[in-house]
Amino acid sequence: MPRCPWATLEPNITYHDEEWGVPVHDDRLLFEFLILEGAQAGLSWTTILKKRANYRKAFGGFRAEKIARYGARDVKRLLGDAGIVRNRLKIAATIENAKRFLAVRKEFGTFDAYLWSFVGAKPIQNRWQRMADVPARTAESDAMSRDLQRRGFKFVGSTICYALMQATGMVNDHLVTCPRHAQVGGGRRRK
Repeated sequence: MPRCPWATLEPNITYHDEEWGVPVHDDRLLFEFLILEGAQAGLSWTTILKKRANYRKAFGGFRAEKIARYGARDVKRLLGDAGIVRNRLKIAATIENAKRFLAVRKEFGTFDAYLWSFVGAKPIQNRWQRMADVPARTAESDAMSRDLQRRGFKFVGSTICYALMQATGMVNDHLVTCPRHAQVGGGRRRK
């Protein structure tokens, strides 16, 4: 299969073929991607994918209600967990982001409704020919980043937000030569 060029080895192949670019509307999974994309900052996505199961275990299945109550003992436990990225700022950000996530969900009904509002509630269908054409950020990711930061979220720069949008199908950035482009397609095209 002529996949997008970044998906040449596991676990990237399975992730590309089964998840990347598929529209996500489950709040827990959206929260998971928000945390994992932030954890990736300065690292490779492959590193995070390899640690994903450990993250799920370490952070109680990404249940925000539980994470929002984490205290000093939990932080110490997480800093000692070799299965995740042991960065104090990223761990603190996860706890703070859980609190902010719950506040957004209370305000908007779902985190899904909030995040998807930045793309008009429909996936943007891009038609990139080469990986060099794919942007690292867009006006939509800039707006998402600004609003998340205004609400107190951490590790949510525009590049991280765009990666979140790609991962959760808010944008279809599979190359047109990749069979997954048509499989996850069906939304509006970027003008």
